[in-house]
Amino acid sequence: MIEAIRNAFKVPDLRRRILFTFGILAIYRFGAHVPVPGVDVSVIRELFKQGGILGFMDLFAGGALSEFAVFALGIMPYITAAIIMELLTVVIPKVEEWAKEGEIGRRKITQWTRYLTLFLCLVQSIGLTFFFQGQLKIVFPLLTKFLIVITLTTGAIIIMWLGELITQKGIGNGMSLLIFVSIISRFPQASIETFQIVNPLLIILLVFIILAMIAAIIFTESGQRRIPVQYAKRIVGRRIYGGQSTYIPLKINSAGVIPIIFAASVLLFPATLARFFPGKFFKVLAETLNPTSPFYLSLFALFIIFFTYFYTAIIFNPIDISDNIKKYGGFIPGVRPGKPTASYLDRILSRITFPGSLFLALIAVLPTIFMAQLNIPFFKEFGGISILIIVGVALETVRQVETHLIMRHYEGFLK
Repeated sequence: MIEAIRNAFKVPDLRRRILFTFGILAIYRFGAHVPVPGVDVSVIRELFKQGGILGFMDLFAGGALSEFAVFALGIMPYITAAIIMELLTVVIPKVEEWAKEGEIGRRKITQWTRYLTLFLCLVQSIGLTFFFQGQLKIVFPLLTKFLIVITLTTGAIIIMWLGELITQKGIGNGMSLLIFVSIISRFPQASIETFQIVNPLLIILLVFIILAMIAAIIFTESGQRRIPVQYAKRIVGRRIYGGQSTYIPLKINSAGVIPIIFAASVLLFPATLARFFPGKFFKVLAETLNPTSPFYLSLFALFIIFFTYFYTAIIFNPIDISDNIKKYGGFIPGVRPGKPTASYLDRILSRITFPGSLFLALIAVLPTIFMAQLNIPFFKEFGGISILIIVGVALETVRQVETHLIMRHYEGFLK
């Protein structure tokens, strides 16, 4: 491991990417501690000690929401906008056409995602301003309201830009790394609270539970079904092409942590609106969608299973894979080329995605149940969602670093 880290910093391009990523993440954490103008942060902190929806939102914002900082909205508006655009790809033919146009189409979708992010940021910043004004029983002057809305919206757009910079010029997926840093920043506080309250036996149990969860996540993330593909020999002039055997790796969890982020975003949106608006209906809705309620946990698990299949279907198209195999003279042994191959791949993918989606649902829900039964503060900050995102993003980033090392004939991290 130490040798691999040393090798990573020996490669100029990789070293520059890693240092650039650390620099962007440092800017992101700095913005999470700069409060917006005209607000008493100490009063807002007391409000967030109640937990619930606000505490869950604050987790993805890396504590910036409880500080009412410049980056209080976090990366969630962009994630929500990306979800909406993914759904529109299936619903609106024009957006579906863009998705099939390659790089030009992806640029159009990205541009509209940014516009939608800006709109969501404005809505959420206005909602947060009036929500805190109502909860704190104070009236902000009109100029202060305007400054708060502009500051929060600008901060969220800067976060989106920082994430794209990491993806383009850094290492790893920028949006995933921003969420990773937001969650991991709560680790010291959660650990201190746990050691102060929980007895040593429960701490030992907690360590075993976390290690078991990490091992299960790594095992599931690494699990795959390899579909063998045989390519026929082709003679072009005096050269012989093809004839080799390869395989298509179908992962048990092809979607990674995206379904959990999608499900959390979808459920947080109506719950957030319910907290912003007064009235009996919205009050009941906020209580129903409390992250610790049985209804919320059941709905959360079902949404995770749905989004696992949904996102897997988006990133893996059996028809396109089948056409590419047939185009280059390949075939799956025992399966006819063309439509039968696509049906075979779709059937296999559906079967292996089911246990993967169940695992994601269980790993997201069970720690919340443990928290309710054992009253361990650590699970309040680091539930299954947090641990899954941390391990998943870490594995993805390590694989990218390893790819750079292997390309330059260095030994990677994973052996």
